[in-house]
Amino acid sequence: MKRDKKEQVVQEVSEKINRSQGIYLTEFQGLTVTKLAELRGEFRKVGVEYRVVKNTLIAKALKDLAGADRLAPGLKNTTAIAFGYEDPLAPAKVIKKFCKTNEALKFKMASIDGVVFGPDALPQLSEMLNKTENIGRAAGVVHSVVSSVPIVVNAVMRNLVCALDQIARQKE
Repeated sequence: MKRDKKEQVVQEVSEKINRSQGIYLTEFQGLTVTKLAELRGEFRKVGVEYRVVKNTLIAKALKDLAGADRLAPGLKNTTAIAFGYEDPLAPAKVIKKFCKTNEALKFKMASIDGVVFGPDALPQLSEMLNKTENIGRAAGVVHSVVSSVPIVVNAVMRNLVCALDQIARQKE
């Protein structure tokens, strides 16, 4: 690969890293072309881009990222990057699911909002709720709290009206 092509790849990867909410480094050595295409298809379904890039070019693209020095140990052997643009946890879920049937795919590391996760963090990342799921849960909690409030307020108001009515009758 010529120097100008390498610089172009570094610039593209750097832009993708900056646009991403989460990046995941994986090792794909041993995956067939068919399995790699299947993996890319699974990533595409959830809005994740998956790209194979040389380690030296990834290292250059990562230089401006917070925690890039902690990602350096993940840049060994064959490396591919999954870019999670909309949901930083979507790549983890796809990787974990795909690893169950394809042992050749290995999770190396991830960086989400500058926080670096090691190879043993995949189970925790894949089980975390994404932003939409958290909002849904919070809305459910708020709804259950709010729906019980009118009952309490109505009961208090009814008791207040009854008390005022009793006072008015006594004064007559």
